[in-house]
Amino acid sequence: MAFLPDYAELHSLSNFSFLRAASHPEELVERAHALGYQGLALTDECSLAGAVRAHFAAKACGLKLIHGAEIAVEKTRLVVLATDRRSYGALSALITAGRRRGKKGSYALSWTDLEPVAASGALALWIPDESGAVPLAERFAGRAWIAAELHCGPNDRAQLQHLRALGRELGMPLVAAGGVLMHVRSRKPLHDVLTAIRLGRTVAQCGQALLPNAEPSLRLRVRLAQLYPPELLAESVRIAERCCFSLDELRYEYPAELVPPGQTPASWLAKLADDGLQWRFPGGVPEKVRAAAEHELALIGELGYEPFFLTVNDVVRFARSQDILCQGRGSAANSVVCYALGITEVDPARMNMLFERFVSRERNEPPDIDVDFEHQRREEVIQYVYGKYGRGRAALAAVVICYRAKSAVRDVGKALGIDAQEVDRGNAEAIAHDRIGRRAAPLA
Repeated sequence: MAFLPDYAELHSLSNFSFLRAASHPEELVERAHALGYQGLALTDECSLAGAVRAHFAAKACGLKLIHGAEIAVEKTRLVVLATDRRSYGALSALITAGRRRGKKGSYALSWTDLEPVAASGALALWIPDESGAVPLAERFAGRAWIAAELHCGPNDRAQLQHLRALGRELGMPLVAAGGVLMHVRSRKPLHDVLTAIRLGRTVAQCGQALLPNAEPSLRLRVRLAQLYPPELLAESVRIAERCCFSLDELRYEYPAELVPPGQTPASWLAKLADDGLQWRFPGGVPEKVRAAAEHELALIGELGYEPFFLTVNDVVRFARSQDILCQGRGSAANSVVCYALGITEVDPARMNMLFERFVSRERNEPPDIDVDFEHQRREEVIQYVYGKYGRGRAALAAVVICYRAKSAVRDVGKALGIDAQEVDRGNAEAIAHDRIGRRAAPLA
């Protein structure tokens, strides 16, 4: 029976490293689990965009997931791995700094930027190239390795000997890593097409820019045992064991400065809600409404959501102070507290509300309050948030742009050297066939 070594993949990219890798985060996780890996590090280039999808996939199958990122620092490629909440936060800040400094779709980082990450307890893997030695061991004392990524090239043995000599020179141990760009070997043709699209060429014109083989995939452990010394495989597992961070540790954090001295979030929200009810009902607050408000405040306090309500209230109060039209919508309309704070306009005295549609113990997450601001003046609200809380604590939510079928087919057609008119004709025929199929389906 073939020997199956324990192994954890510490360097893998998903399709969130746009046009560099050919698999979804979920596919990488599921494949690593099926191969019996001890763990998988998702390390997209200067990005944590695939982390949530990988997290839920790993929880579903029971695989240990490691969060990290591949970064280029002054032309040196590194993989940074988070070990705990602090190092994950430092890595997130590093990615933010790099992306904000670079042009759209790129980033720029210096060795100075890396210092807080090094001090946070994160781990670093150096991926050597021809640029020369990098003294990572000084910055990541006891937490730096040289990644040996062997892809069945003509000089793997010589490369491994060179890396060992480099490790002795720099005082850095070696570890096996895959530089994974696809979860299975059969994705190689797709990766070739993605490479051609990224370079703006046809596949036939890409030459040596294409991968020479499909080795940058998640490989069988018996195959890894044939390629790597056992101590390098064992080292990958030891590194994985040092990475204990999970996204489950993250919690929403809200600005503390919204609470005046001498008040707590609970007491301040209760006061604002009471003031709001007096404003809404100048002739006296109906007992039904007051009882509902007390019930809501008790549940909000039990779940610790007061800072969330205070944050939304702060933004809405600013908008109203500037005569900017705004109104909350959705399930928040079931809240007397939201009505009292001026966030929503559904009168609880005239409507029967069910607060649990909005906030419940079972969901165990803060509610979603959607507030619409008038389009022409929405930028004023955005700039208020940036001005009050700073760029380090406020940001617009990121949006992942996905290919639509028509655009995808067109780009793939270019990569394969197919005439654009032929591609458009095929697109039109496919759309027509799909429409015919949908009309015929009820008759089947």
